[in-house]
Amino acid sequence: MTAEIIVVTSGKGGVGKTTTSASLATGLAMAGKKTAVIDFDVGLRNLDLIMGCERRVVYDFVNVVHGEATLKQSLIKDKRYDNLYVLAASQTRDKDALTQEGVEKVLDGLSEEGFEYVICDSPAGIEKGAHLAMYFADHAVVVVNPEVSSVRDSDRILGLLASKTRRAEKGEGPVTQHLLLTRYNPARVAIGEMLSVKDVEEILGIAVVGVIPESENVLTASNNGIPVIVDAASQAGQAYSDTVARILGEERPLRFVDVPKKGFLQRVFGG
Repeated sequence: MTAEIIVVTSGKGGVGKTTTSASLATGLAMAGKKTAVIDFDVGLRNLDLIMGCERRVVYDFVNVVHGEATLKQSLIKDKRYDNLYVLAASQTRDKDALTQEGVEKVLDGLSEEGFEYVICDSPAGIEKGAHLAMYFADHAVVVVNPEVSSVRDSDRILGLLASKTRRAEKGEGPVTQHLLLTRYNPARVAIGEMLSVKDVEEILGIAVVGVIPESENVLTASNNGIPVIVDAASQAGQAYSDTVARILGEERPLRFVDVPKKGFLQRVFGG
């Protein structure tokens, strides 16, 4: 069995890639899939913080790539879900520490260990780490904020996904592309301060797999080392759950994309 490899990528930083990687990996594990999530952002390393396992990092992704540690030594088992594992990035190496051969060895090793899904948390932009994160992907989740600069930068990433991957080089058909809109605020969309879901889909030419509403819960969860998808009461957590279900082939309507309608008492009394 070969693992399905999903890269979480974007054109610019700060759009919510690592938050998304953590929640997608956790959601797949919650759905019963054996899942690993890898931090490709060598030198920065944030994924382990959001996953709440930063104190348990002994060996990292670069150690495995260079044969300094085995995959089994380096994978950190999640405390919440038995079938979820984290491979942290190195904080002390530079971006050139990753090699294509080394990354392939790690991904092949995860398939041999019976992993069904591998989430690759990519650094922003188009440098080496980002290229290696997307090179072996079967699917790509392109994270976009509903603003012109974020959408424009993502257009370049879509071009790379179509041409600079192993699937493209071998003529195996394109990487499946999904758009994920984060920090979506329907009220701001309604007054023209943000692009709508339809606007972004039309500009980039691919369909949205999820829309994550702007929410304080996301930051709170990240600061507490808990992927926000675990917070089933939050709109952001519910939206990530919907996204995972769609990735697994389920049809679900988009939620949290319209301004909430006022109830009768609100219309009468205001507020």
